[in-house]
Amino acid sequence: MTSAQFTWFRRISLAEGTSFLVLLLIAMPLKYAANLPVAVMIAGSVHGLLFIAYCLFALDARTKLEWTNKRAALVFVGGVLPAGAFFVERSLRVEEAALAVA
Repeated sequence: MTSAQFTWFRRISLAEGTSFLVLLLIAMPLKYAANLPVAVMIAGSVHGLLFIAYCLFALDARTKLEWTNKRAALVFVGGVLPAGAFFVERSLRVEEAALAVA
C-alpha cells in the first residue's frame, strides 16, 4: 500500500468517524427534538457514502498489507462503533510509520 493510499484511508477513516458522530449527536437530536428529519437524511447519506468508502479501503488494505483476520475484523468493527474510526486512523498512522522505516 502506497503512502498516498494510507493517507486516503486515514482521511476517509477520520471523515467517516466524524460523520457518524454528527449523525448521532447532531442530526438525530434535530430530527426528534426540532422535528427536522432532513438533518438525518443529509447526514445519513454522507455517512453512508463515507462508510462504503471506508469498507472498500479496508478490504484493499487487508489484501495489500496481508492483515490477519483479527486485524481486519478490528478495523471493520472500528467502522461501526462511534469513535472507533479514530482509533483505526491512529493505528494506520503507526502502521504506516513502521512500514516506512522497514
